[in-house]
Amino acid sequence: MKKRVLATLLAMSMVLGLAACGSKSDSKDDKKEETKTEAKADDAEDVELQVFIAASLSKVMDEVATEYQKDHPNVKITFNADSSGTLLTQIEEGYACDVFFSAAQKQMDQLEADGLVVEGTRHNVVNNQVVVITLKDSDTTVTGLENLNEAKSIALAGGSVPVGKYTRQALMNLGILDKADDASTITTEQVSEALGGAEISEQANVSKVLIAVTEGACEVGTTYYSDTYGYEDQIKILQTVSYDLTGNVIYPICRVENKEADDAKKKAADDFLAYVTSDDTKKIFDSYYFDTNVE
Repeated sequence: MKKRVLATLLAMSMVLGLAACGSKSDSKDDKKEETKTEAKADDAEDVELQVFIAASLSKVMDEVATEYQKDHPNVKITFNADSSGTLLTQIEEGYACDVFFSAAQKQMDQLEADGLVVEGTRHNVVNNQVVVITLKDSDTTVTGLENLNEAKSIALAGGSVPVGKYTRQALMNLGILDKADDASTITTEQVSEALGGAEISEQANVSKVLIAVTEGACEVGTTYYSDTYGYEDQIKILQTVSYDLTGNVIYPICRVENKEADDAKKKAADDFLAYVTSDDTKKIFDSYYFDTNVE
């Protein structure tokens, strides 16, 4: 009887030992699989994307890129921020560019006509509004575009800069500027003349308009509502110009035909573009005063 009990106990201990060994083996296999997965993630090819963005997108896109890189640490995003007109010219001249994010449809239309927009990658991302601004403690009598001529000095972007074109379009619709087929062709001198000889400091992009006003170089200026983000304590919005006067201020994005890009870079560019146009990213744009209710 004792022998049978001992035999039974011995058999049970062997079974338990084998189970334990199997468990240890499975654990080791799991760890090996985890290590392999981590190794694959770590081995992701490093890619640098050249992303050309309108100057008014600088702040928000810095945050978008930071959020994107949390899950894509192998992708380095290098921004080139300037007026959309300047960026278009650079791309046409052969500057290496993977993604173009314009502040207006005109420049994107031209890029598409040039055959430099990758088919199926063009998307409208956000809308914006032109605003007339001044310093917080300014004693200006200007209340908006209707009496812009009362300003001692005005910061205004050139006609090739989207915010400059939209401002001119609004002035045309108000009857202050003579009608033109293309508002961007109206010179700064013509705007000054229409405003009774007002002193106008022409700026190369929207960010420089903002600087001219915040530094006190100009009494008023026209910029985008999104550009006032972070400057709430320094500037005052005199007027938010309606879409009825400017038309929609749509910002389109696309992947650019880049002859220097390999498959890895093209894939990364498509992935980044998909992230920029995702619902999650809308929350970031909204927080920087952009209007994401676009089709």
